[in-house]
Amino acid sequence: MMWFDKNDQRALFGDIRDEERLLCDGRVLRVEPDVLIDFRHLPFEDGKFKLVVFDPPHLTRAGVDSWMRAKYGMLTKDWREDLRQGFTECFRVLEPEGILIFKWNETQVLVSELLALTPEKPLFGHKSGKREKTHWITFMKGKQ
Repeated sequence: MMWFDKNDQRALFGDIRDEERLLCDGRVLRVEPDVLIDFRHLPFEDGKFKLVVFDPPHLTRAGVDSWMRAKYGMLTKDWREDLRQGFTECFRVLEPEGILIFKWNETQVLVSELLALTPEKPLFGHKSGKREKTHWITFMKGKQ
């Protein structure tokens, strides 16, 4: 939902879901990734990308048929380990000095809890949204 042009050839959109759902208000929600992937096990070689955007699900609880769950997905009960693996994979597929943009909404889990899951230190970030609960955090991988 953040892309200006989902068909831009410079971007590769991955998600674990490929589905279409009719929402309660009659709209259709489509999740149509370019590639089906699990962020915990990215199918790419080390150092493949200059830029990675990591926008994992941020919900630990939501109704089974809720709009929020359909739109954003759900974390598992092992969300800390899942996100730890996700960060590890994102940094693995980044080239040296590559950029990771991490998006998180802290309505249910605080950003501080997320940042504790990676040894990497963010460069800067920005809060957005009506209540400033959505965080955009930028990391730069080391030279190695």
